[in-house]
Amino acid sequence: MRAILYKNQDQGFILSDNFERGDSRPDEIDVRVNAAALNKRDEFILQGMYPGITENVILGSDAAGWWKDQRVLINPGLQWGNSQRVQSSDFNILGMPTHGTFSEWVKVPQQNVYPVPTHLDWEQAAALPLAGLTAYRALFARGELKPGQKVLVTGGGGGVALLCIQMAKAIGASVFATTGSEEKRGRLKDFGINGTVNYRELEWDKELKKAHGSFDLIIDSAGGDGLKKLIGLTKPGGNIVIYGGTKGKSDGISPQLIFWRQLNIMGTSMGSDRDFREMLELVEQHGIVPVVDSVYPLEEFGRALERLKSKEHFGKVVIKIHES
Repeated sequence: MRAILYKNQDQGFILSDNFERGDSRPDEIDVRVNAAALNKRDEFILQGMYPGITENVILGSDAAGWWKDQRVLINPGLQWGNSQRVQSSDFNILGMPTHGTFSEWVKVPQQNVYPVPTHLDWEQAAALPLAGLTAYRALFARGELKPGQKVLVTGGGGGVALLCIQMAKAIGASVFATTGSEEKRGRLKDFGINGTVNYRELEWDKELKKAHGSFDLIIDSAGGDGLKKLIGLTKPGGNIVIYGGTKGKSDGISPQLIFWRQLNIMGTSMGSDRDFREMLELVEQHGIVPVVDSVYPLEEFGRALERLKSKEHFGKVVIKIHES
């Protein structure tokens, strides 16, 4: 079958036309993949910036396709474990070290397969699993967001961030976002957001606070020097949930601000099986549609990856593998 393989650090990825996957385990089923979506972890793996990298592994974590005449999507998180608070030591994600979704077929445990929400097409369904799960857990399981509260989402053009915005709006929260692009800022306003700011402006945090005040919850994917500004934007007793660190380590943070204002700073990554089920229920109930930036055939995976790396995308970059 055709598949995108991580070959090694010298070659990066290759398109194989006749990859043999091996035998299935008793608990596994075969899903015929119609569409699969890229994530930042695919980029990090190809840059050698991911733990436990193994050669000759099919990349990709997100997918939607057919199983037994049913339209299904896949929870890419494997072996989360029994605790709702934290993943088990056996937890791993499709696409490294387990063969992933950038292929014509994917083997997954049957318990990780769910019906596609009826209002989504193939590309939208493929864009949902990893980003939707991450967004849901950050907002609700960790951030404890309630209707009427104010939430700030950083990096407003990314796939997870946009789903955070959609989910928060769906439950009646007031939603604000940062972005590094005036073009994306305009698109976010058209998205029905309550307020935006360009984080490339020197005093963006002061501008945001003057216009909109402080926030009950902040969802961050960047870290770096911006984290100290987010602490200053959080209401006393408020929550900051971090699911990414693209800007690296954070310096200059004042512990006094954190303890005196009773702030809660939390990490989150992916989510439990229960989080995934509840996320799908929310998406179905409110008709939430993941934003798809662009769609490429499997043969143009390199172009899709460049689109992701360019940071110009607004929403998810998707690979189309089968038409129907």
